[in-house]
Amino acid sequence: MSALDLPKVAVAAVNAAPVFLDLQATLDKVEDLVASAARDGAQLVVFGEAFLAGFPIWTAVLPPIDQHEWHERLIAQSIVVPSPPTERLARIARAHGVTLSVGINERNPNSLGQLWNSNLIFDPSGRLVNHRRKLVATYYERLTWSHGDAHDLRPVDLGGWRLGALICGENTNTLARFTLLAQGERLHIATYPPAWPFDGRSENFDYDLAELIRLRSASHAFEGKVFVVVAATALDETALQAVSRGDARIEKALTATPPAAMVIGPNGQVVAGPLTRPDAILHAEVDLQTEVVAKQAHDIVGTYNRADIFSLSVDMSRPAILRANHDGSAPNQSSIDGQRSTGHADAPAPTAEDRVVVTNHVGSPTA
Repeated sequence: MSALDLPKVAVAAVNAAPVFLDLQATLDKVEDLVASAARDGAQLVVFGEAFLAGFPIWTAVLPPIDQHEWHERLIAQSIVVPSPPTERLARIARAHGVTLSVGINERNPNSLGQLWNSNLIFDPSGRLVNHRRKLVATYYERLTWSHGDAHDLRPVDLGGWRLGALICGENTNTLARFTLLAQGERLHIATYPPAWPFDGRSENFDYDLAELIRLRSASHAFEGKVFVVVAATALDETALQAVSRGDARIEKALTATPPAAMVIGPNGQVVAGPLTRPDAILHAEVDLQTEVVAKQAHDIVGTYNRADIFSLSVDMSRPAILRANHDGSAPNQSSIDGQRSTGHADAPAPTAEDRVVVTNHVGSPTA
């Protein structure tokens, strides 16, 4: 480690399929895969988008009126934060001494109709240190997931790592990416789905998901001079056959262009991967010291920025739909649905720091 506290980090990107719509069995699989990655030296283990307990691929290929069965099954296998499943994830991270990042289907504890596409990061002690909800559900995902918020749209220090995470299409959101970089992100997680059928006018379904993942990841790596760890959820035969039900066109749509796990360096070049083989783990060691020289040329949140010209404000509060007033005083900011980072209904009101962060400053922050 350098005097600047820039460590080398052993990362592992998991390219695996969940046990389709079976939360407990998928948690078992997470534990097995984390144990395997840790035995091979991983310090950071990353799972793909909505790994617990499956990406809603049916929204891409089935009419909405034919999706109710799938939505009911997904709701039944979703996760409230906090809950016994998140406690188990914490134990897995703690037992193997790793930082664990995993995508989940998160349910509103007070609504059986609302899900978020969320990502959780646990540190090696098992503490939940980052709880993100995808800002915008993309295209047909809106049949399943609500829009999220900017709560925890910040990197976690983790001994100099400055680890940030974005989910799928968020990695195309310029302002979301800049928000992380402007808060000192050094190591970036990007998670993706098992398939992304986009245009059915061509029987080839030639939306090259793996290549588009590489382009997005290389853009963030090169612009921010950071390392990017990409993990994708895979699609197994059980999920494919359950959703397609023998329809060859649907099968082709879901398998034509699979995603890939990869690690990309600050120069925008792939340093490990791409890995497309399912139920496999991609390992790499990244040296965060590499970012220093790269930023001598382009530091878009420092010397290559114009803080006197550009500014960005970000509301990082977690919205509340109800403010309770029990004693005649002014309503407080507590959320009745317990959607704050602590997961409790008596969580404190958002601070001014949560509400607005100016993220492009070079010197002192401005409101």
